[in-house]
Parts: sequence; structure tokens; C-alpha cells
Amino acid sequence: PTAALPCIPHALSHASTCTCTCTCTYNPPTPTPYATMSTSTPHVTGRRESDEPLKHGINDGSGTTCQALTESNVDNDGKSVKRDESLTEILISKGLQEVNLISAIVSLGEATTHIAVILQNYVDHSYAGTQNSSGDDQLHLDIDCDNAVFGAIREAGVFAVAASEETPEETNVRPSSSKDNDDNDDGPWYSVGFDPLDGSSIIDANFSVGSIFGIWPGKGLMGVTGREQVASVVSLYGPRTTLIIALPSKSRGGKGDITFEVTLVKDRSHWEVSREDVKLQPSKKVFAPGNLRATNDNSKYDALVKHWISERYTLRYTGGMVPDVYHMFAKSGGVFSNVSSDKAKAKLRLLYEVAAMGLLVECAGGTTTHEFEDVSVLDVVVDDLDKRLGVCFGSKEEVEKYKKFMFSK
Repeated sequence: PTAALPCIPHALSHASTCTCTCTCTYNPPTPTPYATMSTSTPHVTGRRESDEPLKHGINDGSGTTCQALTESNVDNDGKSVKRDESLTEILISKGLQEVNLISAIVSLGEATTHIAVILQNYVDHSYAGTQNSSGDDQLHLDIDCDNAVFGAIREAGVFAVAASEETPEETNVRPSSSKDNDDNDDGPWYSVGFDPLDGSSIIDANFSVGSIFGIWPGKGLMGVTGREQVASVVSLYGPRTTLIIALPSKSRGGKGDITFEVTLVKDRSHWEVSREDVKLQPSKKVFAPGNLRATNDNSKYDALVKHWISERYTLRYTGGMVPDVYHMFAKSGGVFSNVSSDKAKAKLRLLYEVAAMGLLVECAGGTTTHEFEDVSVLDVVVDDLDKRLGVCFGSKEEVEKYKKFMFSK
């Protein structure tokens, strides 16, 4: 029914400009029954887009081309930009010039996008009947995400070797045209160690989870250190999908270390810089204490945790390494620890998790250390693809406090 309303926001456009004291006639629209709504309704976040495949367009890492998601959009200048092009432009603006390294990082952005779609459509909570190298039961989801990454890095054509937490062996991912012909080696080649889905044990509670990638120069991963990485990337899947990227000075022509964040926007069609330069302050009273069971038989760790509590530190802990460390980047500081004991052994893998995350922290001005030795995690050698260790990451002064407690005689 027609109703007389004063000039208030309900009168929409007229109310926004009218300054008189008249009344406006407002005719409420007749609701459209749900059953008769058009099937061409524009995309709403959370719905499957019309061109998204039922099986997410993810291959098994064999090299079969993934079915593309929606990529095209228009930036502020009116230029048609694809998702990979938007990330390429950002990397160049951050001082990265080596073409193959740009392609390597962009491919990880593509893998992240595919994983975001997998997670959005994830309803199967079943196990695959297999275990990873840690003895953890693998979800079908873990394997799907692993395949998504292998598919993306094979398509990139710039990686020689890859290994992951779910596929813990050096796997040849070079294009078929160059696998058996080192004389025709265009290069430079890169190798990648990654955890495709960090936090699968907490995903059923709909917590944020992530992916972790470390990029090394050359055609192998055994014997490397985290210090040799040319870049590392961590993806965070939550209300937003983001990448945080570390570029050491050597990858930027000597322009200094940098850590920055980009966010996937415009219905997953475009990357935008969301944090230009992430820095960790020297101190911040925020803590994320992993593997707390170790406090039961590790008296030094027990004393440290009690110190944080007595000093009224703010607890920020989810049980997922990516969101817990990422919180430090978002809040510009804090401390993350994962310490072992005789009864609660360390589970973090140097190649798949620790090295990449350590580079992000140190490029942001923070500090890292091995749990029991006063040495940066970036200087620990990968002498076993499944090598594990305890760690402490964070603001410089907070890590120094860790050392005083943990390294005391």
C-alpha cells in the first residue's frame, strides 16, 4: 500500500537531496517469490559462480591444465587485467625483476586461488585412508590441495623440483620438453618446499588455515638452508584470502628485505596490495605458545609460559601455525613458540613450514631461533626432507626473552 513518509533515508534518493519539510510518497516494491527468481542473479559471495566446475577445476599434479576460474576484471584505470597480471605488476613494483621468479610466485598465487575455491566448497570431512610423513591421517581435502599446488607449479614451467608435506620426496616437475635435456636448459630453475594445507586439524571448526611455500634457486632441496631462499609465500584462508610475501634483498637488486601482503579481491579476479611493508616492532606483549603439553616435562618452557601470563601478555592461539604467526604480522609484533620435550616431540618441518615462515619473520625485521640452540632457523641445514624442530619466532626483544629462559644453564 502507498504510504506517506517524511524525507528520511527510507525515501532513498529523494531523501538524500531534499531539504524541504514536505512528505514524499513511497511505494514499497512487491517482493519477488523465491521460486520465480531469475537464475542469472549476479554472483553473491559464497555462491558458486556459473563457470566454476563442480570438482573445482583441480588436477592431480600430472600436468593436465586446470580449468580456469573467473580471471578478467577491470582495474581503476579501465584496463583489462587478469589475476596473474595484477600480481605480476605488484611484484615488479616491489623491485623483483627476474622473470622466472616472478612466474614462480604468480603460480603460487594461482594455487592459492584454486585452494580457496576448494575450501569454499568443502563438505566432505572423510579421510583418504593414508597418512603423511608425520603419521597424521590425511583428509581427502589435504590431497586435493596438494594436487592443486602441483598442478599450478607444473603449469608455471619454472620449477625443477617440488616436495610437500603430503608428497615428501623430491619430485621432478620440470616441463616434459626439458626433463631429459639439460643441454636445452633455459633457466633459471627453482625448487619449492610447501605445506598445501596448514591447519587441517582445525578446519572443521571453520578456523582460518593456510598454505606455506619456500622457494629456492636450483634443482634440488636436500642440503639447502632457509637463508638460501629467494622468496617465501604464505597464504591465509579466512574471511579474506591473502598472500604475505617475503623478498630478501638479494632478490630485489640489493634494495633491502621486504615483507608485504596482497589480498584476493573482486570475486577472486584480482590481487591488491593490502599491507605495503609489514614490520615487527621490537616488542609486543602478545604470545602464541604452541605444544603446551611440553610444559608438563620441560621446566624451562613451563617457566616461560608462566612469565608471559604473569606479565599479562595477550594470548592469541588457534592451534594453526599460519594464523598464529600471521597474527604477529597483522599486529606488528608478538612471539610464537613451539617447543618440544621428551614426551611431546617437535612436529614442525624445516623444509615445508619453518624455513619459509622464518624468512617472512626476518624480512619483516623480526628474529627466529631454534628451540634449544642460539641459531636462526634460516641457518639450519635441510639434511632430511622430514627434518623437524622446535622454534621461536617474533619481535626481537620477545625472542631475546625466550632465549634467557630457554638457554639458561
